[in-house]
Amino acid sequence: MADETVSYDADGHRRDALKFGGLVPWGYLPTDRITMPNRSRRSRGALHTVLKKCIDLIGAGTGVLLLFPLFVVCAVAIKLTSRGPVFFRQWRYGLNGKKFAVLKFRTMYEDQCDSTGISQTVANDPRVTQIGSLLRKSNFDELPQLINVLRGEMSLVGPRPHVPGMLAAGKPYEDFHPRYMDRHTVLPGITGLAQVNGFRGETKDPYAARMRLAYDLAYVERQSVALDVKILATTIVKEFFSATGS
Repeated sequence: MADETVSYDADGHRRDALKFGGLVPWGYLPTDRITMPNRSRRSRGALHTVLKKCIDLIGAGTGVLLLFPLFVVCAVAIKLTSRGPVFFRQWRYGLNGKKFAVLKFRTMYEDQCDSTGISQTVANDPRVTQIGSLLRKSNFDELPQLINVLRGEMSLVGPRPHVPGMLAAGKPYEDFHPRYMDRHTVLPGITGLAQVNGFRGETKDPYAARMRLAYDLAYVERQSVALDVKILATTIVKEFFSATGS
């Protein structure tokens, strides 16, 4: 699953950005110029909408059933090691900028949870519990978002949902770039084009912040079922069959 706290190698991904769905390597694009997505290409037919919805429901439903034992183990571990609820709810931007409560396994001490999400998690963050650290490293803290997908609030693939006011290079993303809200014209996703290309985690660096937005806008413009399948396959391989989980 896509985790908002995992580090990235910006230089490496500038050279080796993956070519998903016919996209040119974003490393060759001037990152100071993020263009408006082509609205005519963004418009998708009913068939695409139905297929994407079917993939979301079947994929999320199957995931919840298969991973239910893991859900139980995570829940028990959280309850046994710290006070507070199993789940952490946080308001984030959804489709068309409408806010919804995203679900995550709680990874911080209850009295130190940041419901605004503006204060991003950093390495060795003292707010994170011991179990929470393991959940974050494995990205298992994101698993409850499968429930958000079943509710229709998220998709398996799409731009990651951000909290309102999320900082990018020291300023709110809403003020960082005028095209920012265009990323919300599709459902947010558990994983996305930016994440599989290594742009995930802290957004203190202007280059990383711009590249995450560039990938999100590229997905909005060129989304397709084939692209979703590629992103899902890449995510599964990285999260479950690689040693890095990045």
